[in-house]
Amino acid sequence: MIILSANNITKTYGVEPILTNASFHINKGDRIGIVGVNGAGKTTLLNILSGRLACDSGDFFVSANTNIGYLRQSDNFESEKTVYEEMLSIFSEVIELEHEMEALSHEISEESQKGNDVTNLLHRYDDMQEAFKEKNGYGFKSEIHGILNSMAFPEEFFHKKISLLSGGERTRLALASLLLKKPDLLLLDEPTNHLDIGTLKWLEQYLKAYAGTIVVISHDRYFLDQTVNRIFEIENHRLITYDGDYSTYAEKKRLREEDELRKYDLQQKEIQRQEEMIRRFRQHGTEKLAKRAQSREKRLEHIDRLEKPTSAQGKMKLRFKQNYQSGNDVLLIRELSKSFGTGSHRRQLFRNAELDLKRGERICLVGPNGIGKTTLLKIIMEREEPDQGYIRLGHNISFGYYDQEQNLLGEGNTVLEEVHSAYRLYSDTEVRSLLGRFLFKNDMVFQLVSSLSGGEKARLALLKLMLSGANLLIMDEPTNHLDIASKEIFEEALKEYPGTMIVVSHDRYFLNKVPTRIVELGEDGITNYLGGYDYYMEKKQSLGSGKSYLESLGQKTAGDGAAGEKRGTVGEEAGMDFDKAGLSPLEERRRAKEEQTQQKRIERERKRLEDSIAETEAKIEQVQREMCREEIYTDHVKSASCQSDLNRLQEELSETYEAWIALHDQT
Repeated sequence: MIILSANNITKTYGVEPILTNASFHINKGDRIGIVGVNGAGKTTLLNILSGRLACDSGDFFVSANTNIGYLRQSDNFESEKTVYEEMLSIFSEVIELEHEMEALSHEISEESQKGNDVTNLLHRYDDMQEAFKEKNGYGFKSEIHGILNSMAFPEEFFHKKISLLSGGERTRLALASLLLKKPDLLLLDEPTNHLDIGTLKWLEQYLKAYAGTIVVISHDRYFLDQTVNRIFEIENHRLITYDGDYSTYAEKKRLREEDELRKYDLQQKEIQRQEEMIRRFRQHGTEKLAKRAQSREKRLEHIDRLEKPTSAQGKMKLRFKQNYQSGNDVLLIRELSKSFGTGSHRRQLFRNAELDLKRGERICLVGPNGIGKTTLLKIIMEREEPDQGYIRLGHNISFGYYDQEQNLLGEGNTVLEEVHSAYRLYSDTEVRSLLGRFLFKNDMVFQLVSSLSGGEKARLALLKLMLSGANLLIMDEPTNHLDIASKEIFEEALKEYPGTMIVVSHDRYFLNKVPTRIVELGEDGITNYLGGYDYYMEKKQSLGSGKSYLESLGQKTAGDGAAGEKRGTVGEEAGMDFDKAGLSPLEERRRAKEEQTQQKRIERERKRLEDSIAETEAKIEQVQREMCREEIYTDHVKSASCQSDLNRLQEELSETYEAWIALHDQT
């Protein structure tokens, strides 16, 4: 059953097209992932579907009684309620029904004591009780507790004012609220950005079992593989649909692009071949060849020329350098502890954390939300004070900091001013050139920072970090707002960086590719694991220790089971196609050998004909030179003989060309 159908949706901002003639349908129960580079128009599409934005042309239809819920990328709650009060307000109808049932129960008791007939009242109560049960009246409070806990809100947060929550906490609360409302069509814009791995795993399982329809924008490849069965790709303002999860889409897209490029190259070769034939036919001036040239020229004019396949957007060019090298000992942390609050409201984040960081190490800091990872980074940079313990920095340390909230960017600056104000030694031309490498081109450099998308702010922050020349990079969730192509470039740049880095990340692909060591932060301190995420999992299992924060999730990462199974599926599908053709391997080899032999024969014949053409053309040129000599054109007998030779050679050339053309038309 189709619950949403769109036809030729078009949207432009000024003269810049965002979406052009996007047509698609969404079936009930679909799990759709929307992918594309930052700025492609993914969020614009969700805004149109949710009714927050009007399209310029086209239309879309939503089936009757379809309830739409929309989680925006930065969906900050604006409420003076507490966390729990906000969640209770979702069930206001159920709570009101509960009060009515209590009042009716009290009335039934009073009327019974008076000896009055309460049959009708009991029937009413039974009806209300049934409705209360259908609306999960007996379980909604447990559901609230379950979802809040799963979204990393422990009970001490329940009575906290929403206005006091961080941006990430508000976004998680918005997601929890939306899941409790259970809309028929769930629109999610980057829902994984503020989730730790444990919460992300829970969300994947929840969405798999979700009764409604889901449309999600995400750059998390693993998350998409776990949750979607269709992909909508927005590229070059067009929307292309693919069946299957992300890995299937990536393979299909690769094959499609290869096929488009192959068809383009073949057409270009054919056009060049036809143009060469036309040129050669015209240069000989015979009537027969001139007609041939004219005929082929008309055919060439009517050909539907393919556009050369191009990428949707240029690639970000990123390379981190250090202005000078640090000492071998970069950072030493001993017995570090941190808590927040006072008295009975005091909350311990972590204690007895210890870390020894050497030059050139790339460590990734993991742990559940709220454990204090960002706080630890701020303590290292002396922006927060620890309760206990100490930090000792090595020789010649210079910090470069990436803040996941982008609070270090000046919202009132233009893009050009933001970079120029931090690096005044660069000229405007040099700054604009650098911005161009990060895809800020033309008038984009005059946009206000406040008007940039999350991905654009991320690229701007990375540019400033690159220019800092720091030898110790401190980064808090740097991949959150980057599209997949930018993530891959960023990962390669970090691997080539000669300095030292500490990165907080929950990106499972990133964790497997970048770190030389994974550092797990818990309440009782830090546990170190050399290598990437896969090694971490293997080490924990080989030690036979209790389940860790990450191990308990049983996660798969890039390059293991899920991807391997997907590659196997593609191979099996290819095998199925082969079987359908009804050819045995022996028959296939025989046919291939025959085709190869035939191709060689055609090539030999083509070479013979081309040599004959060249030889005949040389003879014609020689006869024409002879006819220009005075002793020839003044002697009518000799002139007639030359003309006869010329006619014979031109006829021979025409026949050879006919054979050559016929041979070309076979290929």
